[in-house]
Amino acid sequence: MDMGDLLKMGATAFIQSKLSGNAGSALDSGMLTSALGSLLGGGSDNSSDGGLDLGSILSSMNSGGLAGVAKSWLGDGENESISPDAVTSMFGSDKISEFASQLGLSHEEAAGGLADALPQLVDNASSGGSLLDSIGGVSGAMDMAKKIFG
Repeated sequence: MDMGDLLKMGATAFIQSKLSGNAGSALDSGMLTSALGSLLGGGSDNSSDGGLDLGSILSSMNSGGLAGVAKSWLGDGENESISPDAVTSMFGSDKISEFASQLGLSHEEAAGGLADALPQLVDNASSGGSLLDSIGGVSGAMDMAKKIFG
């Protein structure tokens, strides 16, 4: 699964989220995919160049006391949920507000949709494919996990 597919899958999860409200459910998938790419490390308006900075996301989770949640997302078992408040502290209120205004959502709808989309995104990004290749395969992922989780 390439980055574009991952971000599209994340956009679908966001749109289907009950926490993103009616406004989130009515979003254009392409626009949301682009906004997700910018928020999650792509930084580009072109969604095919967008990325998923897994290292940065995991590092933020670890420093925010969410190491156990991150492990569940990276592993093959059930993904632990994350609260909208935890999403806000992970990315910072400014980034969530910027993401929300890009999409015409309230801060709560944006954080809520991300709380549902992020576990699926990270889970799918870490189960083989291009993301693992970009960090040095399974051994690179293990090294990154060791650094983050001790």
